[in-house]
Amino acid sequence: MAGSGYVGRFAPSPTGPLHAGSLVTALASWLDARAHAGRWLLRIEDVDTPRTVAGADHTILQQLGACGLHPDAPPVWQSQRTALYQAALQQLVAQGLAYVCTCSRKDIEITLAAQGHTRTRHAELVYPGNCRLGPLHPLARAQAWRLRTDVLLAPQGQSPGGSAHITWQDRRLGLQTQDVAQAVGDFVLQRADGCWTYQLAVVVDDAAQGISHVVRGQDLADNTARQIWLQRCLGLGLTTPQYLHTPLVLGADGAKLSKQNGARPLDLSNPLQALNAAAAVLGWPAQTGTVTEALAAWTAMVAAHGGSPVAR
Repeated sequence: MAGSGYVGRFAPSPTGPLHAGSLVTALASWLDARAHAGRWLLRIEDVDTPRTVAGADHTILQQLGACGLHPDAPPVWQSQRTALYQAALQQLVAQGLAYVCTCSRKDIEITLAAQGHTRTRHAELVYPGNCRLGPLHPLARAQAWRLRTDVLLAPQGQSPGGSAHITWQDRRLGLQTQDVAQAVGDFVLQRADGCWTYQLAVVVDDAAQGISHVVRGQDLADNTARQIWLQRCLGLGLTTPQYLHTPLVLGADGAKLSKQNGARPLDLSNPLQALNAAAAVLGWPAQTGTVTEALAAWTAMVAAHGGSPVAR
């Protein structure tokens, strides 16, 4: 099964049980791996410890098992991989690409306002570089670490160098481009509370696990340019994974279904019914019979559809 060189993964955050939107991503990533005769790994992304719910990781494993979605290797927990993240940060600091930041959110807002920037509600604050030349508050105890986006990189191995203006091809969304420096600014690698950020942890783990294909929800598409930039800064010598971002399941209010807006845990009293609902979001027809038979049928359809787990 590993002969194709394809390695995919599903990486849920244990902030609660899986819900309908989570199962769409899990099914899509599993089908993509199976249709490519590849490996499917499971990674529990629990670095955001304040949001982690005790026991949610084991609930997620049980839910996936009930749906017949079994990984090809034992799961890994990000909370057990902190030495890898620390080593990556130390490398970036040594390269002059990461620096201490003591800015509060208010500091950033004041600087942006002074520069004449008006903030759109709910839009991300673009970091103005307050601490690039030294901490704004040198005596502050709370210190985050940020990655520079205002530098030029020399070509490294298979990854092109250049600026943080990133262009990439999504397998579903098509050509994507983002100037990380303008859209985001220098972004955080380790928060002031000591937690590693999603951006750093996912890049380090994808590289360490040899992930070749990333299938995840469309709400995470905006993170991709930052992660490609970080890959290049680290000079991992690996080809950037191929990305595919799946359709989102929306709540009654039109917003993305999530644990934060009250998404109900999956009802797995009938696993096939839950899988059929997830498959419908991906554009695949409902199946009858056993879970194993349904998964086999969808895998064949994905393979016949050119290997994309999204039919529409």
